[in-house]
Amino acid sequence: MKVMKFGGTSVGSPERMKEVAKLITRSGEPTFVVLSAMSGTTNSLVEISNYLYKKNPEGANEVINRLEEKYLGHIEALYTSQESKDRTKQFLQSELNLLRSYTKGMFTSFEEKIIVAQGEIISTNMMNNYLQEQGVKSVLLDALSFMRTNKNSEPDTPYIKAHLAEVMQQNPGQLIYLTQGFICRNAYGEVSNLQRGGSDYTASLIGAALPADEIQIWTDIDGMHNNDPRFVDHTTAVHQLNFEEAAELAYFGAKILHPTCVQPAKYAGIPVRLKNTMDPDAEGTIINNDLKKGTIKAVAAKDNITAIKIKSSRMLLATGFLRKVFEIFESYQTPIDMITTSEVGVSMSIDNDSHLGEIVDELKKYGTVTVDKDMCIICVVGDLDWSNVGFEAKATLAMNNIPLRMISYGGSNYNISFLIKEADKQRALQSLSDTLFK
Repeated sequence: MKVMKFGGTSVGSPERMKEVAKLITRSGEPTFVVLSAMSGTTNSLVEISNYLYKKNPEGANEVINRLEEKYLGHIEALYTSQESKDRTKQFLQSELNLLRSYTKGMFTSFEEKIIVAQGEIISTNMMNNYLQEQGVKSVLLDALSFMRTNKNSEPDTPYIKAHLAEVMQQNPGQLIYLTQGFICRNAYGEVSNLQRGGSDYTASLIGAALPADEIQIWTDIDGMHNNDPRFVDHTTAVHQLNFEEAAELAYFGAKILHPTCVQPAKYAGIPVRLKNTMDPDAEGTIINNDLKKGTIKAVAAKDNITAIKIKSSRMLLATGFLRKVFEIFESYQTPIDMITTSEVGVSMSIDNDSHLGEIVDELKKYGTVTVDKDMCIICVVGDLDWSNVGFEAKATLAMNNIPLRMISYGGSNYNISFLIKEADKQRALQSLSDTLFK
């Protein structure tokens, strides 16, 4: 069985929903399908929540009314039979009544998560009704009945595996098993969500729990490209990536995939394929545990980086210095992206500067602090093990006309990273493509 996940743009209109229905049924084999909310819906639900936090029920009701108008139009365009239209309208009305009920009472973060979850609940209900109208044997499985996180807010994989197996046994003989992405319950039974990776994470967890033959992530581009097509001409989709290579690219800017979402598939040894709903016959990118030796695969860029350098003559031979520095970042829950050290100093980069002022004040206890903003990390990914002589030199040669603030190499066998000014990003990406892929 394959698991197929479709994002918000893939189900963003009645026409797109019909195309997805064709894609998931064309093989004629049992398939597990994970859907996101229709594009724009989650933003509207968050807007409703914001109005309710601000005690403005009128504003919330205006957004609910706009959602109602939008979805009633979708229902008319999606279904042919009056029975399907009436059934879906009745369901939609119950959803809208739920949203409106929160405008009349207390509102907390608990209710917010319930509200945000309704986007996936609506999209999957609409798709299931459409499939059944087309005569497809499909069943809608409630993700809240088997997707759960533990007390550390991490997926509770034993629970997911056991309860998903139970749900599947209760619904045998279906062609399409349909469920919601992103949403789950927490360890206390409350409605919550997976946060990192969203619906991709759901698909990966389900694929590992079944286990599936393959997990397919369907978006609006044909796989992960060897460079950013928004800034570089003539990029191409990468045919194959190792899970580690894909994680590096995702972490350092490849927006098509979240770095943590493929971990369950990686550990279960299940390949993940990135596919394009606009060009379903394109090969896309396959991600698996295979590693093609001696190959540079792709380049990615991560924006909005801040570099922090702390210099101190007291650092020389001083035990505990780095521990004190790292504890400051930990206390403000600010992860470090890159780090380089010398005898008298250490430079780090962060992508979250919400506590930058406090961090800098703390660091000044230990040395002189310099901050550089508007920076960018350029990451070259592939089999970059140190035994592959010359790869790091080739990547560095491509950057010979770009001022480099930091270079990171050796922390991983899969990447070499450069910290540069954001103003130099496009020039750096193009130069790397010209040097590495031509």
